[in-house]
Amino acid sequence: MNSLIGTYECKVDTKGRLPIPAGLKKQLADCLEDGFVLKRSVFQNCLELHPMKEWEKVMNDLNKLNRFVKKNNDFIRIFTAGLKIVEVDASGRLQISKDLVKFAEINKEVVLNSSVNMIEIWDKDKYEESINVDDLDFATLAEEVMGNLSEDE
Repeated sequence: MNSLIGTYECKVDTKGRLPIPAGLKKQLADCLEDGFVLKRSVFQNCLELHPMKEWEKVMNDLNKLNRFVKKNNDFIRIFTAGLKIVEVDASGRLQISKDLVKFAEINKEVVLNSSVNMIEIWDKDKYEESINVDDLDFATLAEEVMGNLSEDE
């Protein structure tokens, strides 16, 4: 799968159905038949939508962990808490379960933010807060994270 691109705003209905914007649906065309995994984010109060093929890569890494090491077992339990397999319905919508809506504090307005090989699903206000952080020097962060990469990598 190619990297996903774009940030999209849409509205979730009172039943938790989220319409997938056309531009994003085109990028996910190869993934629609296989379905997706919807889960809580590890670092933010948002959700992550993983195409099934990308999720299988994550599970391959998890399966390498020794379940007889307590911290591994605890991590797996918490990491997979609330996982849902979801599909896009005939109307182009995704169903978000009530527990995940509650976790991400999703109200009506939602932002779908592409994040390389998965999509973050945010309450719009929470998303705006996350990208408008005054105490984060993005230039320094960019240098620390990306500054040591060479063109060969």
